[in-house]
Amino acid sequence: MKMNTRTWMITGASGGFGRLMSERLLQRGDTVIGAVRRPQALDDLREKYPNTLITVQLDLTDADSVRTATDQAFAAVERIDVLVSNAGHGTFGAAEELTDAQIRRVIDVNLLGSITLIQAALPHLRAQGGGRVLQVTSEGGQIAYPNFSAYHASKWGTEGFIESVAQEVAPFGIEFTLLEPGPSQTGFGAALDFAPALPVYDQTPSGATRRMLEDGAFAWVDPGKVADAFIAVADVSPAPKRLALGSGPYHQIKDALESRLAELQAQHDISTAVDA
Repeated sequence: MKMNTRTWMITGASGGFGRLMSERLLQRGDTVIGAVRRPQALDDLREKYPNTLITVQLDLTDADSVRTATDQAFAAVERIDVLVSNAGHGTFGAAEELTDAQIRRVIDVNLLGSITLIQAALPHLRAQGGGRVLQVTSEGGQIAYPNFSAYHASKWGTEGFIESVAQEVAPFGIEFTLLEPGPSQTGFGAALDFAPALPVYDQTPSGATRRMLEDGAFAWVDPGKVADAFIAVADVSPAPKRLALGSGPYHQIKDALESRLAELQAQHDISTAVDA
């Protein structure tokens, strides 16, 4: 292996940002462990990079599968420098339009899957003396759109988990960055699990958001540039806690934070009056 190369474990490496990252990293000489539900989806890359691409089978909805795949990944190489928790699932619909199964799946994949993956990786990262974890959430980890309530619940929950665990493991040299890109045309929108629309929501913000999605009116980010930014942030030290990617996410997150801060400050007297 060349000097200064790294080893990465990437979930969801067969598509979207995970695939783009894998292609770029392999091309520059890094080793990639692609954790995917269908290892054959990476056959073309394996033919091209037989010595630097390793695949493990992982289903984020199956905790045993996550733990087994993570153990296999760390056993296959001397060290994993960067773990990219990237795989995700999206559900679209007003809250009362969603089925129990749709809600459970997005929570199982995005929130519980990410938690289990990180839990499984932490003992290995500690044993090797540290490492970097890149957790893909989205702008939806700090702001919210109508019709994405279950998705936002999973992403806000993931961000809260990372905020806490990052403090726990910092003494072991393990660093985290939350990656918050805006919508991108990587196939995520086409793969959304849509709930049937209730007519009562047609003339509401829910209906407007549905039409925006159908019309492609969201502000898109460039998937290749986002993948490049994901890779580059692994070299930034100390690791930034968050990285918003896209003009839309930057300004919308900024506006949301300023609005929440203003509301908090306006409640100062009420908030502090209840101290024991």
